[in-house]
Amino acid sequence: MTVDTGARRESPRSKRGSILTAAIEQFGRIGYEHTKWASIADEVGIGQTALYHYFESKAHCLLTIMRLELADSVDRFVAATAGAEDPEKALRAAVAGALRAEPIDALQRRILQNHMDLLAAPRQSEKEEAERLRSRELVQQIEQNWTDLIARGIESGDFADADPRIQGRLVLAVVISVWRWYRPDGTLTLAEITETVTDTVVRMVRA
Repeated sequence: MTVDTGARRESPRSKRGSILTAAIEQFGRIGYEHTKWASIADEVGIGQTALYHYFESKAHCLLTIMRLELADSVDRFVAATAGAEDPEKALRAAVAGALRAEPIDALQRRILQNHMDLLAAPRQSEKEEAERLRSRELVQQIEQNWTDLIARGIESGDFADADPRIQGRLVLAVVISVWRWYRPDGTLTLAEITETVTDTVVRMVRA
């Protein structure tokens, strides 16, 4: 996804979405460390000082991108598994929902996976710390969702008797690892990857 050049004529008060889009593209393509904060301002068509109306730092913007992706991951899981009574069908749906993405979604998820270490230590900035804490809560919620799904399959006898928390984390690790290496212009389509990953995680947990 590219930033609409018409967005350059928007009021500065409506630039937050454009800033996030530009940041996702640059952090995802050339790396967070190599992205200059000023280049995001140039892409959006505002002065660098105007960025601070929305984000007090490049790190604050990064943590916001991570928190938004984690929140979206929770929503995708809930939507994918809603009404799925059979645990294996629910697991397959959860994997498909987790791996459904447009190119910019893939970039955002790559950013998240590449910078999870930022969530480990407290931030000095109040706004950065708020995003970090909320992100940690979302990580816990995501892990719990997958754990509960595996536990349901174990209770029903569909999945092998094992520690559901460990199994849930292993399954989740396989799923999210895709975003570290997947490229939209690569030789494998996301549909092909989803099929392989789904079959892999089902074999991991099946009784």
